[in-house]
Amino acid sequence: MPITDLLERNSKLYGDDICLVEINPELQEKPQVTWKEYELIQPAASAPYRREITWGVFDEKANRVANMLLGRGIRKGQKVAILLMNCLEWLPIYFGVLKAGAVAVPLNFRYTAREIDYCVKLADADVLFFGPEFIGRVESIVPSVAQGRLLLFVGESCPSFAQDYLSAAANCSSAAPKVLVEDEDDAAIYYSSGTTGFPKAILQKHSALMQAARMEAVHHETVREDVFLCIPPLYHTGAKMHWFGSLYTGGKAVLLKGSSPQAVFQAVSQEKCTIVWLLVPWAQDILAALDRGELKREDYQLAQWRLMHIGAQPVPPSLIKHWLTWFPHHKYDTNYGLSESTGPGCVHLGMDNIHKVGAIGVPGCGWKCKIVDEEGNAVPQGGVGELCVKGPGVMVCYYHDEKATQEVLKDGWLHTGDMAMQDEDGFYFLVDRKKDVIISGGENLYPVQIEDFLAAYPKVHDVAVIGLPDKRLGEIAAAVIQIKEGMTCTESEINQFCMELPRYKRPRRIIFADVPRNPTGKIEKPKLRERYCGVRLVEAQNKG
Repeated sequence: MPITDLLERNSKLYGDDICLVEINPELQEKPQVTWKEYELIQPAASAPYRREITWGVFDEKANRVANMLLGRGIRKGQKVAILLMNCLEWLPIYFGVLKAGAVAVPLNFRYTAREIDYCVKLADADVLFFGPEFIGRVESIVPSVAQGRLLLFVGESCPSFAQDYLSAAANCSSAAPKVLVEDEDDAAIYYSSGTTGFPKAILQKHSALMQAARMEAVHHETVREDVFLCIPPLYHTGAKMHWFGSLYTGGKAVLLKGSSPQAVFQAVSQEKCTIVWLLVPWAQDILAALDRGELKREDYQLAQWRLMHIGAQPVPPSLIKHWLTWFPHHKYDTNYGLSESTGPGCVHLGMDNIHKVGAIGVPGCGWKCKIVDEEGNAVPQGGVGELCVKGPGVMVCYYHDEKATQEVLKDGWLHTGDMAMQDEDGFYFLVDRKKDVIISGGENLYPVQIEDFLAAYPKVHDVAVIGLPDKRLGEIAAAVIQIKEGMTCTESEINQFCMELPRYKRPRRIIFADVPRNPTGKIEKPKLRERYCGVRLVEAQNKG
């Protein structure tokens, strides 16, 4: 069945139950309220920093959006772009688009005006929903993007070049639209992260979204009583597909507009969250705050928190070992996936495999995996090659890019571009991105392996390893190291620590600087290459 059927089911079965809560710590008058104080004050649902809706209201809002779009001439298969920060309106608009039979096109909130224009046009979008944070960017491209397109503003004080979404939907029917939506219908276009140039448009069907929802619930044993804390941006498949576990079971989710350690703990405490998905930088920040004594577990009600999982990037084993010293009762999982595989979960560690921390895991529910060499032949177990995945969440294609589609889709297998190996127990370990492998003096160096090693040094907050040009060796490994707040570190300290590495794997250059990451937590290595070895981003875009 299509993913929209889950929303309608939840509305019928759990219509009066709270399904979504939005929390904005910046609007809270007492940001340091402990859980004990919170139990006494119990702020009303209308408090400015906390909003909530029920499954029944969610479904009604989605229906109004669908009927509004249909009334404006949008028909099945047409594309509708969504450019919003995380908010209570995001998911009802997304599902309203799907209920109309249209294709939802979420956009990265960090896109420049030029990228917004490019992505709207690449997807053939006929409608653009956008929020107040994007007025300036959208206004600058109105002469281009408004040609034949409906611009709908979500927020207060609608700009003159757009129409007000609330006014447009207010008088529309809250009944389900009479549009037949089926499993094999196109559902959404998600954009790749664009780390090698302009992003690619990834087309997915309803069946792929449903697979992601079912898989998330299975992997994390999600039940209706669970409360999921969602912090990452909803435009990305990662956050959305993890929330699909709540949709699948009819549970509650909390949209937190902030990622500080205090905000995370307060949300977990006040909303009784049981499942939290973190990115590596946020987990690092929480651990650092706990280590410094700035964050105290006893100030919050955390006993119900049962699962912490991380995805979107390689996870240093040292981070998880550190985490378990503070939270020994936590289950842990890591998820591997791509937007091309409908987000996370095509490979996952599994909550009972803590002994394999460092691995990305085993094939997810409904998925198959293999590792191949440059000619597409399977490599022996223990060998390094490109990870390929096959399953019901594989994308239809890169929209309007047949050549790129053929390069990664072969006989139903998605070639991920990630280098991996499989151990004797069948667990897959991510070695590195194929394009990030450093060839130094004829030896292949995999940055992730070096990064994991350096991340274990007590003074290291974050680290990225890139290749720098070298006349004699071709390339050398350079480690960009971000030191923990309040600490100092020297190059000689790092070099001494690296003596435990094989000589050829030791970084030849140490750079102390911040490590840039994108909204989904991935290290922005093109920026580092541009900064430290003169590789211009425009050149990377042309090659990408």
